[in-house]
Amino acid sequence: MDRRLLPATTLRLFNRRFNSTVSTATVLQTLKPEPAAFTIVNLDDHRKLFASVSTSKLLRSSINLGLASNETFVDFGMWVMNSRLMETSLVRDVILKTVKHTMFEHFCAGETTEEAGECVRKIHDAGLRGMLVYAVDNTGCDRNLEGFLRCVEFSKSLPPSSVSFLIAKITAICPIGLLRRVSDLMRWQYKDPSFNLPWKLHTLPIFSTSSPLYHTLQKPPPLTPEEELDLELAHRRLQKLCQKCVQESVPLLIDAEYTSLQPAIDYFTYSSAIKHNQDGNPIVYGTVQAYLKDAKERLFMASKAAEKLGVPMGFKLVRGAYMSSETESASSLGYDSPIHNSIDETHACYNDCAGFLLKRIANGNDAVVFATHNIDSGKLAACRARNLGIQKGNRRLEFAQLYGMSEALSFGLRNAGFQVSKYLPYGPVDMVMPYLLRRAEENRGLLSTSNIDRVLMWKELKRRIKSLEFD
Repeated sequence: MDRRLLPATTLRLFNRRFNSTVSTATVLQTLKPEPAAFTIVNLDDHRKLFASVSTSKLLRSSINLGLASNETFVDFGMWVMNSRLMETSLVRDVILKTVKHTMFEHFCAGETTEEAGECVRKIHDAGLRGMLVYAVDNTGCDRNLEGFLRCVEFSKSLPPSSVSFLIAKITAICPIGLLRRVSDLMRWQYKDPSFNLPWKLHTLPIFSTSSPLYHTLQKPPPLTPEEELDLELAHRRLQKLCQKCVQESVPLLIDAEYTSLQPAIDYFTYSSAIKHNQDGNPIVYGTVQAYLKDAKERLFMASKAAEKLGVPMGFKLVRGAYMSSETESASSLGYDSPIHNSIDETHACYNDCAGFLLKRIANGNDAVVFATHNIDSGKLAACRARNLGIQKGNRRLEFAQLYGMSEALSFGLRNAGFQVSKYLPYGPVDMVMPYLLRRAEENRGLLSTSNIDRVLMWKELKRRIKSLEFD
């Protein structure tokens, strides 16, 4: 059966069932010796991988990953978090405390800047770096900006090079409705180049011939004077943040979001990169979602255009985190999904984009963050980097995983001499809750990776128990 013909809800259930069939035998098969080209990253030596992890931390991580990979537990937890039970103060307090001491502590860096700082120091001692992700409220753009600015300032009090990036979402500093309007107008201009956008700044290519344009089926009205003012205010917020990052030498990484908003997000990102990425030093990074059919072509176009302008670009390469919602949105409008038809096509796109970016780094162009939990992609990128002569510790190459996920891959890449960061969201539990829910709903595909982590963790725990090594 063609999976493209399945309703989105059925597709999601199919994916859950598929991911749930990953067995320990399958995991152990994954851990068997590989071709010599892949041995740059060694995941076989669990003692060496987890040498910097205490026994108590190892035990807690194994238990939490087990809970997070249990379909019934995740479904029940999501039902509770979205139910009216959360409207009862006493019940809400109990639930939030339970979440705080389980999933929150595992996947997040803390509730305060002090707790986040302590987390950064701990992972820095373990040879990793931190990507600071400040929890935001989408209804308070100015308040969010101040939070981002404090985050940049706070990062300078931490050990040198321990913070690799500040992560920001454009939806935090610009109203979502306005981003949707700007995206509609830019999509229409791509369809009709004579369509004038007087407010538009110089940017890089945002669309390709395969980009999804179905979000804008009719000619949108121009921005009102009030909307143009709001757009200017949003630009000012981003420029203030960019200037602070330039001043403190903290790279700013802009996250990708839904395709309905992404054209405006890329517009903000690229116009800021043209202004602030200078002297061979990319400060503003954009994000490419490899699960989109147009990802590779758009990456090539943006990178080449930036090169012609003499602008060094930084990109974070991800697979993508909004598969269910993107498929449902396209289906509701009668269009094919903008996402590749199979996971193998997504893997191929990711690896092709990675190869392209690695060649540019080897030639002294661009910089990249390979955000991946896929072991094969991580090993392949590491192998390609070595074959291209990219030296250990090259500042233009970074690998990244979510905090609490893919620990074996993170430590394996670290042991191979690469820079590795962990994505560290922090803030009050109730503000970080959307992030935790999204991790649970959209990243069920990471189940196989978490199984590998758990198998290796239990092996190391058993070894420590037998040898009476406790810390």
